[in-house]
Amino acid sequence: MTTSSDTCGSLPAVAVEGSRRHGRGFWLVAYTFAVTIAFSSAPAPLYVLYQAKDGFGSFTVTLVFAAYAVGVIASLFLAGHISDWAGRRRVLVPAVLINVVAAVIFLAWSSVPALLVARFVSGISIGMLTATATAHLAELHLAARPGASRTRADLVATAANLGGIGLGPLVAGLLAQYAGDPLHVPYLVFQALMLIGAIAVTLVPETVEVARVKYRPQRVSVPRAARGRFFAAGAAALAQFAVFGLFTSLAPAFLANVLHQHSHALAGAVSFAVFAAGAISQILLARAGLRRQLGLGLGLLVAGIVVFTAGVQVPSLALFLVGGVLAGGGAGAAFKGSVSIVLSLAPPEGRGEALAGLFLAAYVGLAIPVVALGLATQLVSLRVALAGFAVLLLAILAVVGRRLFATT
Repeated sequence: MTTSSDTCGSLPAVAVEGSRRHGRGFWLVAYTFAVTIAFSSAPAPLYVLYQAKDGFGSFTVTLVFAAYAVGVIASLFLAGHISDWAGRRRVLVPAVLINVVAAVIFLAWSSVPALLVARFVSGISIGMLTATATAHLAELHLAARPGASRTRADLVATAANLGGIGLGPLVAGLLAQYAGDPLHVPYLVFQALMLIGAIAVTLVPETVEVARVKYRPQRVSVPRAARGRFFAAGAAALAQFAVFGLFTSLAPAFLANVLHQHSHALAGAVSFAVFAAGAISQILLARAGLRRQLGLGLGLLVAGIVVFTAGVQVPSLALFLVGGVLAGGGAGAAFKGSVSIVLSLAPPEGRGEALAGLFLAAYVGLAIPVVALGLATQLVSLRVALAGFAVLLLAILAVVGRRLFATT
């Protein structure tokens, strides 16, 4: 393999400067991706404050969470793929600014309808952002390091995604606990970080040749012979994000109501630990083969589901945390494998569309099982509902695992 220094030494000065601009742009997009995703999960440890203020129950929190997921799914279906012909920057900048608008709504109102609207608007932003930023990072990496492995781009994209989701609750929980004015300060901080990101993206090189194309909604665009592998990766992402959804939507309430742990910082730290484990597992397995990534990832995910379910049944904060870290690490490794599969299957001109399809499956997993769990808790206890949730996830993983390993 040709090293970066060897490549640069043989390129004209203009090309070298271009590759440097793409290299700098890579990290600017990674920053923007991470802070915007972080804002999308920041309200998680604050929901108990809204509940205390307005007197609504856990099911309303589930509906607020569902509003976000509906926004993501709708946006992925309608706009997640348009950067393939409209340009990456033309989608990324509006996506970030839409989340800034969501922050304004959070700051201006705190009623349940306002929460629903703000979370839906935030979901619209994330649906535009995820596939576009992931594809942009892959293309910037390729331009900055011609001929290099795609490993760094895959790793940074998935780490920004999962790491960002984890950092959001951690930062918001710490600010809520120690900075005062917990329903305003976190949103002001993330607003500033996102505005910096939006400005930064305008300085990043475009990697797509803008073309006039008749608009159509999202469709899955992969070669026919590879569709079985693509749908297996999508099903795996659905199960992985179902576990992540559990910790972003219900874990803070579980800590407060079942374990009687009312610290906002702790609620944020629990969510952070789960997603940080996902990002760390991706780093540790960055050079591992796809089969090993999937094997270790799915194995850890299954073990984590069993342990955190036991932690709820006992109940035990230690088991809940250990199970969450195991599940997060497993889901992170397996999700990185899913992204790698999709990027390897999609043609260059269809990367955004194929990734939008993958994230569409992931956010369906983020929304539907957690909403179903929230509905179930209206009829049975949380312990019984979570046990059923765990059994369903394990069954899905058993089926998906066989198909994934049959294709690696």
